[in-house]
Amino acid sequence: MTTPAAISSFDRHSVVFAGADVCHEAGLALPAGTNRPRFEDEKWDFTHVIGLPAQMARCTRRFDFAAITDPRWRLVAKELVLAMLTPRHASVIPLPRAYRTALHLNTCAGRLGELTRFFAWLEGQGVLSLEQLDTRLCEAYLAHRRYVLDEHGTVVGEQSHGTRRSAAQIVVDLVNYRELFTADRVSADLRPWGGATASAVAEMPCGRTQNKTPPVEDAVLQPMLAAALYLVSALGPHAVELTREVREADRTSSCKAKGHRPAGPAPVAEFTRLLAEYERTCTPLPMLAEHHIADRLADGWDPDDLLLPVATGVLARQAGASQFWSRWFPALRGPLETTLAVAGVEKVFGREVAKVKTADGTSSRPWTLPLHRLEAVALVGIVRTAAITTLAAVSGMRASELMELRIGCRRPPEEPVTGLTRFRIASKVVKGQPLGGTDDEWVVVEPVYRAVELAEQLHDSPQNGALLFGRFAFDVRYRWFKNWVNSRSGQRLGLAPIPDGPVNLRMLRRTLALEMAYRPGGVLASKIHLKHIAVATTEGYASRPGGAQAELLAEVNKHESDRNLDLVLAEFRNYQQGILPAGPGARSLTEFFAHIDAKLDATAAKAPKTQRSDRDVLNLLTKRAEVLHLGSANYCWFTDPSRALCLKLASTPTADRPLIGMCDSARCPQATHHPCHRPVWAEHAERTETFLGQLGTTRKTERTRLQADYDRALRVVAEIDAVNTVDEESA
Repeated sequence: MTTPAAISSFDRHSVVFAGADVCHEAGLALPAGTNRPRFEDEKWDFTHVIGLPAQMARCTRRFDFAAITDPRWRLVAKELVLAMLTPRHASVIPLPRAYRTALHLNTCAGRLGELTRFFAWLEGQGVLSLEQLDTRLCEAYLAHRRYVLDEHGTVVGEQSHGTRRSAAQIVVDLVNYRELFTADRVSADLRPWGGATASAVAEMPCGRTQNKTPPVEDAVLQPMLAAALYLVSALGPHAVELTREVREADRTSSCKAKGHRPAGPAPVAEFTRLLAEYERTCTPLPMLAEHHIADRLADGWDPDDLLLPVATGVLARQAGASQFWSRWFPALRGPLETTLAVAGVEKVFGREVAKVKTADGTSSRPWTLPLHRLEAVALVGIVRTAAITTLAAVSGMRASELMELRIGCRRPPEEPVTGLTRFRIASKVVKGQPLGGTDDEWVVVEPVYRAVELAEQLHDSPQNGALLFGRFAFDVRYRWFKNWVNSRSGQRLGLAPIPDGPVNLRMLRRTLALEMAYRPGGVLASKIHLKHIAVATTEGYASRPGGAQAELLAEVNKHESDRNLDLVLAEFRNYQQGILPAGPGARSLTEFFAHIDAKLDATAAKAPKTQRSDRDVLNLLTKRAEVLHLGSANYCWFTDPSRALCLKLASTPTADRPLIGMCDSARCPQATHHPCHRPVWAEHAERTETFLGQLGTTRKTERTRLQADYDRALRVVAEIDAVNTVDEESA
């Protein structure tokens, strides 16, 4: 350990880590021939460290200590960061409060950034040594990082809990590692915030009562996912072709294309042949983008010049020249204007494209209107974002796992059972894994598999093993995607607008987890599919109170209760509008709704207090919502187990839940059918009729059974239609 005498005789060299090879000490591998950062370097470059996740930004791979102006504090920062990377170092092990597990480079980059801000703030407070740091200064810095100030110094908001925790954590680290520092250190008796943890100081939510990440709202999720699937399936193949067109145009018509002649006299002969071909094929001349037209006007072009929108540079390169020179206009203006009058001018890409069926199914339209190059590239980017959104929402992969996907990640489809195809994609699990991640596979549905295939085809350099997406900012991409869907381009294709609302990768993963957990055995299935931490599964198996699975199940039950209450309220509103239920239990449900409606009738109320608001209605409907169970083609109102047909058939009259899989809703006195169930019964009748038509004359038993099933389906459809038809006629 260093001594006060060593500090007073500071010579800008660390007593502990002098001359250390940073990557060697931290156990980080580098390719052969790569420059290795040394402890004395002002910048530690970890860009080429083997195994760093693609999610880690380039800027966070370079540690810049030069931003700390005081050389003593710069040395403190280096010693602290390297100590966090090397918890097994001989000088770090004896420290009682040091980390026992090496921190990730990403975490260390965040600590260095906060430490740099802290030292700059101390200098602004006139502090010259860490020995001057006391509890008052610690509280002042936490307050400084807690609030958001405007340009006048007025508080306009608060920083997140994470920001406040980082501010407190850096002070705690300076206390925990004080014996290690060579040049400066805090006083031995400093105990900021009474020794509390940084999370406690920042008042971080514990996360044990509920998951902090909310699911995506249904009103946002449905149109967003519908638009993403439509773009992937309907526009994806055309976007691939558009990408090829852009690349070919870049190869032949770009300013950077090779083989073009430099400046010289006007190539009249070449232009004459080129323009004659445009006239022969009636191909419009290429159009300039709006910002290039603005540049021409700024350079003095006449707004009424017929050649103002014509991309003469593109024509020059098609004629074999590197660019179009203004001195060529006297010789070429006449031919250009003649061809312009014959063929016109139009954007280069998407001129003659295939038609696709609109998302609402009402018509067929060209999949895109003509586009400039930048617009074409942007549209391809929108389709790529749709593939990312589909992949994230339906697979539930973390951001780090999405960014580790590579070209060739699709595994060959398997068919374990005839007619059942299993799709897999390979990536890496990064969270909670050693540096480099752990190879793993995800079983996905076919739309996800096709989205990955489309992303591979849209890749700029589709070489096997290349990163499929690399590092991307989903919030920015989603904003562009939503704006496009809500724009005239998206509305032209019949896409439903996406309302405002937060959407990020964590929320999409959370939404899928809840949807999976609704299903039988879904809690455990979501743990396995989403690659959750093993201890969470252990808690579920051990049935520990407050275990992660128990919390998720409780939250799922809460969502299910809310959903049931919404369904009961919707059916009550349908009743008030004359849309009645059908089925054996329809009379009981209608009487219940009539009873509730009477309570809400202000003219029939004897007491001054009346109940009119949705909250009062929900209070009256809550008990009925608690007994609602959803069948595939009916609602089950499990009010009396002794009347449940499924329990009678299973000889389990004391069960507290219905056996939905054995439900015969056409005969059960507690089942109802509603207009939302009609398509299911109608489809069942249609399929049964098809099977009946395919049966031979000798299969009498099977025909009798299917005929009864067919008659029942028709009867249910007729009952649903009859109830609502009668009501409409009476109205």
